[in-house]
Amino acid sequence: MRATLFAAVAVLSLGAQAPAAAPKADPFAALRFLAGEWRGEGEGKPGQSTGQASFRFDLDGKVLVRRSHADYPAANGRPVARHEDLMTFFVEGGQLKALYLDNEEHVIRYLVTEAPSGVAFTSDAGPGPRFRLTYLKGAEAGRVTLRFEIAPPGKPEAFATYLEGAMRKVP
Repeated sequence: MRATLFAAVAVLSLGAQAPAAAPKADPFAALRFLAGEWRGEGEGKPGQSTGQASFRFDLDGKVLVRRSHADYPAANGRPVARHEDLMTFFVEGGQLKALYLDNEEHVIRYLVTEAPSGVAFTSDAGPGPRFRLTYLKGAEAGRVTLRFEIAPPGKPEAFATYLEGAMRKVP
């Protein structure tokens, strides 16, 4: 009797294996289209910048790092200028976030969300201005539109475009 009971339990336990763990969702899925090297597109008109950006995964794929620069020609009495920045994308508390730093001493913390045809980075509302950076996939593969918007203090949803440009992926 005891052997029969043991055999029945053994057979039942073989058929009742623990369910397979569901694969974890990719927290960087919305950003993967940006991975690689990008070059700004433009006509090179006076006052217009040219630039490049790279998006590379680092720290065993746990962080995406963007390094970019824009070069501005001398115009209207302003000297030649170069803007450089570093942005890291990471998961914190189950949310995709970003930290932006630049050579003008700006520090911006963003929450990352999927946007129609792209991804948006929106800063927290606070006493100062609020910022939103959006990358939109172009109709043509390997092209994106970059839009940087600012909302004035006290009007955290009144975003107005500060600058916009196009980028092409470098093969």
